[in-house]
Amino acid sequence: MASAAGREQNRDKNIKINLENKELWQKFHAIGTEMIITKSGRRMFPTFKCSLEGLDPHAKYILLMDLVPLDDCRYKYHNSEWVVTGKAEPHMPGRLYIHPDSPASGSHWMKQPVSFHKLKLTNNNLDQNGHIILNSMHKYQPRIHVVQANDIFTMRWNSFNTYAFEETHFIAVTAYQNEQITQLKIDHNPFAKGFRDNGMGRSRVDVLHCRDHRLHMKRPSISMDPSDKTSHDLSGTAPTSK
Repeated sequence: MASAAGREQNRDKNIKINLENKELWQKFHAIGTEMIITKSGRRMFPTFKCSLEGLDPHAKYILLMDLVPLDDCRYKYHNSEWVVTGKAEPHMPGRLYIHPDSPASGSHWMKQPVSFHKLKLTNNNLDQNGHIILNSMHKYQPRIHVVQANDIFTMRWNSFNTYAFEETHFIAVTAYQNEQITQLKIDHNPFAKGFRDNGMGRSRVDVLHCRDHRLHMKRPSISMDPSDKTSHDLSGTAPTSK
């Protein structure tokens, strides 16, 4: 699993990626991170942010993210812990979220941390908005891919540099299960701070809900849709059971 500097699958050894908000992710990871998924799509918190080094300042790069099943199990929260309840449901064909700044020069990506705050998670299998489709009560691992390419149509022929960070994996849920996670979200999410113990008669869980295997580090297989500039279908990204 990934270290602080990320885990590389292959290719350019000069490229290094660091998780920006690592300490915050570690706080959630120590308890068991949960991410809300909704029909309309929900943004991740903590947000995935990273800094990059070692890119060619003058070359163009595309940054992408996908989420792959961490194992082949389904979970439930029972007696204050996550336990396996059975085999995972079939993973929907993966989607690849393309950072909206893509393509951009290496100097652009390196000048400041890169945020994937616009990425949204959904449980709507028929989603047409480019959100990442996940199954509730399943574990997922975010992966970031760095591809040197001038546009999304030629990147399929180029090398993918793939990274993952252990502290960013999570369980997808439709409602928070662990109260400690709920409290951490309230304490650190700027959109929830105004509602902390303010006597408005709404539960902490309600406040947050009203807001807007084994990991195989293999290259995604891309199917392009010219009408969608930020998200594309993937196939073959899900790990298989052994």
